[in-house]
Amino acid sequence: MPTRIVLADDHALVRQGIKSLLEREGLQIVGEASDGREAVQHAEALSPDIVVMDIGMPTLNGMEAARELARCCPKVKPILLTQHDEPQYVSAALKAGVKGYVLKSQVSSDLIHAIQQVMRGQVYLSPGISAAVMAAYHGKAEMPADPLTSRERQVLQLIAEGKSTKDVAALLGVSVKTAESHRSRLMQKLDIHETASLVRYAVKHGLVQI
Repeated sequence: MPTRIVLADDHALVRQGIKSLLEREGLQIVGEASDGREAVQHAEALSPDIVVMDIGMPTLNGMEAARELARCCPKVKPILLTQHDEPQYVSAALKAGVKGYVLKSQVSSDLIHAIQQVMRGQVYLSPGISAAVMAAYHGKAEMPADPLTSRERQVLQLIAEGKSTKDVAALLGVSVKTAESHRSRLMQKLDIHETASLVRYAVKHGLVQI
């Protein structure tokens, strides 16, 4: 039985290229998504073996989508495609439950191998970043603790993308009052009180791509 995969990337041409690569190897693409929220929805509905997704997607980035998958679909194995080889990103991804971490520059050579290894119950990291991970775990490049909750990070991403409080509430399925509360709490935690500075924080911490 072929490995069943949901593919998530906000660029249709990129999705098509990766889809062709995977299908040539006999893998089955059961769903496609253009953002992390849609990827999680497909995972809940389709129960794939693996979700392959870009780290930088609108409304919900790949890192937060991986955290959501760990909560709602623990049997689904996330593989992230990313340009980030910095240890703090790799460490955060592993803590989020990511099972494969593939550099975009190595997708054509690494992704199939990553899927095979993840399906065997192992964790796959693109060659060249293992040393960075070891350094991070030995405290040489430790990532500072994130003061925000997962929901607050989701709200921050949406704010940084220019969404209004009403839009944030609709996307997250909460009341406007709850969305406002999340916004106020994250601004208080970060000691940031204007939107432009929130955007800079979100970019610096990889919640949105520029």
